[in-house]
Amino acid sequence: MIWNTLAKKVLSGEEITNEEALDILNCPDEDLLLLLHGAYQIRKHYYGNLVKLNMIINTKSGACPENCGYCSQSIVSTAPIETYRMMDSKEMVKGAETAYNLNVGTYCIVASGRGPTNRDVDKVVEAVKEIKDTYGLKVCACLGILKPEQAERLKEAGVDRYNHNLNTSARNHENITTSHSYDDRVNTVNIVKESGISPCSGVIVGMRETKQDVIDMARSLNILDADSIPVNFLHAIDGTPLEGTDELDPRYCLKILALFRYINPTKEIRISGGREVNLRSLQPLGLYAANSIFVGDYLTTRGQESTADHKMLEDMGFKIDRTPVMAP
Repeated sequence: MIWNTLAKKVLSGEEITNEEALDILNCPDEDLLLLLHGAYQIRKHYYGNLVKLNMIINTKSGACPENCGYCSQSIVSTAPIETYRMMDSKEMVKGAETAYNLNVGTYCIVASGRGPTNRDVDKVVEAVKEIKDTYGLKVCACLGILKPEQAERLKEAGVDRYNHNLNTSARNHENITTSHSYDDRVNTVNIVKESGISPCSGVIVGMRETKQDVIDMARSLNILDADSIPVNFLHAIDGTPLEGTDELDPRYCLKILALFRYINPTKEIRISGGREVNLRSLQPLGLYAANSIFVGDYLTTRGQESTADHKMLEDMGFKIDRTPVMAP
């Protein structure tokens, strides 16, 4: 496979075939830099050398009734985590100040649970209005399964983006969770789109899926037309059903990021949770395919020091992108 030729095909508006997608995931390690060079040609065409920075605040932790096998906050997890109810709006605003000082463009307000109560939405709405007025940050909310009227309220308050990940393929979904359906997740993304909020939806790889499942995930997000696609790499936590799962290596993770770029050429591809433990020393190479990262900590796991992330971007010659998100 001549990867630059495949990149030109994508840039001309053609979709890659399933056989070509499998070739990407099966790329020999000795050709990995050539594969990434092809992915970079697509990334550079749409995003140049800019990198978007995102930061999470975990506003409600644990006590979730869902049985997601990867999550330390789920009802089936015995992992020792901090548990607390929904923060008040002032704490959310305080987190936004930290994000602003780190040159973060998108501030992500995340809460555990199946979906938000109306009181939860009240707190987020109050916080978002002050964050927009004070710091001008782009705000992404991730509160679970959403009702149309809740989406409308978030849109009216100024939420730019809403995250609800597909997490895995339709085929693999019941192996990961049974307390909600794959269609429940797709429906929430569509509700978000209908409200006028920019949809963010991604995946977690390394959850005992096949390579075809990975391809199906990338294509499903293309069909959903998600504007932002977080690619998480499973960080298996002791006490969760996926404890001990260790299917990934840094080179395969890079091939996955390249695949998502070839299939979703115009979208924000974000290297997300688990990058530190799965990409390890190859983290910088991921940005030749992706154009976005999280800085700071995740929900219940530690991230790389923000100063190290900024230094990584500087060393590679990338620049921080603070371009405002425009709702569709």
